[in-house]
Amino acid sequence: MADNTDAPPLRPKRRRVERFPLGEASRAFKKRFFADASVAEWTDWRWQLRNRIRSLAQLERIFVLSEDEREAVSRRTGSLPVGITPYYAALMDREDPSDALRRTHIPVGQEYLRTPGEADDPLGEDHDSAVPGLVHRYPDRVLFLSTGFCSTYCRYCTRSRMVGEAGGDYQFSVSQWDRALAYIEANPQIRDVLLSGGDPLTIADDKLDYLLGRLRAIKHVEFIRLGTKVPTVLPMRITKSLTKMLRKHHPLWISIHVTHPAELTPEVTEAYARLADAGIPLGSQTVLLKGINDSVDTMKRMMHGLLMRRVKPYYLYQCDPITGSAHFRTPVEKGIEIIQGLRGHTTGYAVPSFVIDAPGGGGKIPLLPEYLVGRDGDDVLLRNFEGNIYRYPDPDGNFGAGKGPGTAS
Repeated sequence: MADNTDAPPLRPKRRRVERFPLGEASRAFKKRFFADASVAEWTDWRWQLRNRIRSLAQLERIFVLSEDEREAVSRRTGSLPVGITPYYAALMDREDPSDALRRTHIPVGQEYLRTPGEADDPLGEDHDSAVPGLVHRYPDRVLFLSTGFCSTYCRYCTRSRMVGEAGGDYQFSVSQWDRALAYIEANPQIRDVLLSGGDPLTIADDKLDYLLGRLRAIKHVEFIRLGTKVPTVLPMRITKSLTKMLRKHHPLWISIHVTHPAELTPEVTEAYARLADAGIPLGSQTVLLKGINDSVDTMKRMMHGLLMRRVKPYYLYQCDPITGSAHFRTPVEKGIEIIQGLRGHTTGYAVPSFVIDAPGGGGKIPLLPEYLVGRDGDDVLLRNFEGNIYRYPDPDGNFGAGKGPGTAS
């Protein structure tokens, strides 16, 4: 037997640290405000959540707040608290209150004003809840609210009434999941389940795996979607272990909430790539916001950036009339103008559907510029992106017969 008395002692296995990109904005911000944090900590999504900026004192350590911002933060209680990951705060201008990303996450006084037509639940989700946390509005699909927690809290959030308030009226638990799952099992017309919240990607891997597995075991559920902002505001959450787990539950689709081209950082590029490489089709959802992304140029840059990262622009939403949202909402015509500025002026892949989610529970209603002009005899009259009129032969149709421009010669 060999004598191993002089052999070096076996070293304990070190936990493998997953490498993740660190963009210039993150690097500079970490050095200035979180100098004690290692790169491994900064790129750990759990560290990011533990160190979210949540109080007035934490905000004032980083941002030069306006008096309006300071007062609005001081007044904030209950649901929709302030919550910003250090990573996402690094992308905001620390001195300019009009900065696009800063405006979406730091409260201002207008948040407390209620204008006509606004409501805490403008889409009537509570009315359409089959069981707590499960909205059944469309015949073949349901919205499954899996959690009330988000990594960051958008000030225009449609579900501001239910997110971020521990112990509030809206509770999310495994027992509630079980009730929702039982309802889905009992209704075979449901073929499509959208997991949202809150943000489902803030749920730990094992719990999310459990929920996805339970859904996948229901034979009539054909595919599952996740609606999330995590890949944009907490990109380091998209770990290799997460994507490995998600791959087990195909067909799985992810809709990513994206607001502005400033969000398309090296970290976000990596997160999107990991999801796409896992075979998950990615679509974007964007809320049209006044003074933030309401220009053709901003939208075009963002949509092009998304396509380069293998994300298909999916929905452009008119901002929901949530209580205190008037300062975010544009005229509906602005959305039409943006679609008109994209359609024909760039690839069709870059043009999302502009929709209004109808107040009161009417569902998503698409809006388009007036491309279909009317009818002239056997021809349908069409307007192209340059404003020119073209004819399409349609002798068996009757669209626009005898009406308006369709009678023109």
